[in-house]
Amino acid sequence: MHISGFLRAVVVSALLSILGACATVPTPYDYSAFKQSRPKSLVVLPALNHSPDVNAVASVMSRVSYPLAEAGYYVLPVALVTETFRQNGLDNAEDIQAVAPEKLREIFGADAALYMEIQSYGTSYLVVISDTVVDVSARLVDLRDGKLLWQGSAKASSAENRSNQAGLAGMLLQAVVEQIADTVADQGHVIAGVTSQRLLAPRSPDGMLYGPRSPNYGLD
Repeated sequence: MHISGFLRAVVVSALLSILGACATVPTPYDYSAFKQSRPKSLVVLPALNHSPDVNAVASVMSRVSYPLAEAGYYVLPVALVTETFRQNGLDNAEDIQAVAPEKLREIFGADAALYMEIQSYGTSYLVVISDTVVDVSARLVDLRDGKLLWQGSAKASSAENRSNQAGLAGMLLQAVVEQIADTVADQGHVIAGVTSQRLLAPRSPDGMLYGPRSPNYGLD
């Protein structure tokens, strides 16, 4: 009798836990500021680099214009923006990102600026696996009033969907070979492209909104 009651209590507790988990729904991203602003032109600022790889910024910066343009925005050429800062004595990403929004608006005439941070970039070797990871976060700021319009993050890895059924010796050899190949071929640049797409391409439920040059503009 006591056992039956105990089992009943366990089952009820488990059901309540399951129902509670099902009831937990992620809070939808608040796009109210983004929809009110509806920027048409964007300037991408040099990214802050928290990784040890000195090539990270150039690699990531070269991959972000495409998904933004595909989303329907006019993106100022990254090379032109970088050179403009350089001619004004700004070479450091920290200093550039500290420039006031109204000043950026005055210089470039863009509606909004994309601020990025590279959390990780590069290939690492961990016993039986070689993995190239690129992790980037970003925020979009209205240069007309300094308001935050959107923020997000994305990560991609060369180890995704990799099946490895070889023995230990084969796994070790594969990891070494992959690390050499990834380093020589700059696999980080390839993975940066995947990360940029995940970060900046309009997607549900919390990605960027479509820009005015997209046929989907105003439908998201």
